[in-house]
Amino acid sequence: MSDTHIQQPLALIVDDEPDIRELLSLTLSRMAINSREAETLREAKELLQSTAFDLCLTDMRLPDGNGIDLIRHIQQSHSELPVAMITAHGNMDTAIEALKAGAFDFLNKPVELQALRELVHSALRLRGNPIPSSNSSSELQLLGHSAAIESIRQMITKLARSQAPVYISGESGTGKELVARLIHAQGPRAEMPFIAVNCGAIPSELMESEFFGHKRGSFTGANSDKEGLFQAANGGTLFLDEVADLPLDMQVKLLRAIQEKAVRPVGAQQEKHVDVRILSATHKDLAKLVASGHFREDLFFRINVIELRLPSLRERPEDIPLLAGEIMKRLATEMGISPPHLEAEALLALQHHPFNGNVRELENTLERALTLSEGTLIDEAALQLPASQPTSSPQPPSQYRSSSLEGNLEEHLERIERQLIERALEESAHNKTAAAKALGISFRSLRYRLQKLGIE
Repeated sequence: MSDTHIQQPLALIVDDEPDIRELLSLTLSRMAINSREAETLREAKELLQSTAFDLCLTDMRLPDGNGIDLIRHIQQSHSELPVAMITAHGNMDTAIEALKAGAFDFLNKPVELQALRELVHSALRLRGNPIPSSNSSSELQLLGHSAAIESIRQMITKLARSQAPVYISGESGTGKELVARLIHAQGPRAEMPFIAVNCGAIPSELMESEFFGHKRGSFTGANSDKEGLFQAANGGTLFLDEVADLPLDMQVKLLRAIQEKAVRPVGAQQEKHVDVRILSATHKDLAKLVASGHFREDLFFRINVIELRLPSLRERPEDIPLLAGEIMKRLATEMGISPPHLEAEALLALQHHPFNGNVRELENTLERALTLSEGTLIDEAALQLPASQPTSSPQPPSQYRSSSLEGNLEEHLERIERQLIERALEESAHNKTAAAKALGISFRSLRYRLQKLGIE
């Protein structure tokens, strides 16, 4: 192979239409990318056997097979090679089938040159940059040594190499956003924006503007142009948390934006192309919501190309000692103290506790114990673990089982805590030592709570 081929990327174009091959080849050449062409599946396989490529673009329909066959062949024999499928306009079933088979991404016909360039850049970044370990960043760590977590790490590494939409399922508190960030951070879009949005937190009347942006004067209060979440995530990843909470009318608009890779700001006449990878998550059962008519089936299949289920903490109790240790270190650093240690009985109690709130509940438990503890050891009593409820215990009425209950309860408890602390400070003439004594907590605990609640 010549020096030119070593220095310049080489792409394989597989299509039986000469015009398409010429368009792709010309576009790639202007990007300083060489290309080889194949008209059939057999020719493509022969070229793959004899030549090292950096990227493959294939049409779906080939004279002696189809692009899905080629994708599967590449997955088996050349798994490091990114391959993209070129599909007929609007044929999302084919695109989804290609992504499930292992395609890096897809392009619609007629091929938009800007979309092609963006896809090629992502593929070449993936080929040129080795994927870092999931522990490469101290801020992004999936802690644990259990088989369940090791399996998740392997899936993250695999999913980071693709542009396929991923649906992350799991109970509240299992770390769905963390996993989404890891998929982004280990992929070719790592240097581009990661935008996370809680779909249940946006008022329905503002949802279209938040997602797609708006033009000045398009509605009352629109005093200037505003870019939406899709534009903010352009080139990167858009993480749709609690996607099940999207109203049906917004689901239709979201589906179109994902399929067309374009958005139209409110009040605008023209669509804007966007290059965004979609990751989504919810703690609800989307399949049941589809069956009940509360979530569109076509959107479900579009975002659920690959599902990644996260295990609950109950499924990996062997990870609790490591998780507890790391959480204690972080909390102690935030409080400006040396991290205390958990007594053996306390650690055992944590491993036997069901933790229906998962890692988030574990963190809250340890934060409370650390705040109330005086010494360098935390015993079982300091954890204040509630007695486990029998699984057959009756469920609370449905009006109290909404996903917003947890947030409302936390806010309610915080208000009570704030009121008690402020009253104690007033009665002690803002003598913090006296206020802590009146509240029955340590001075260190009071100082931490004042900082946490923002009380001066």
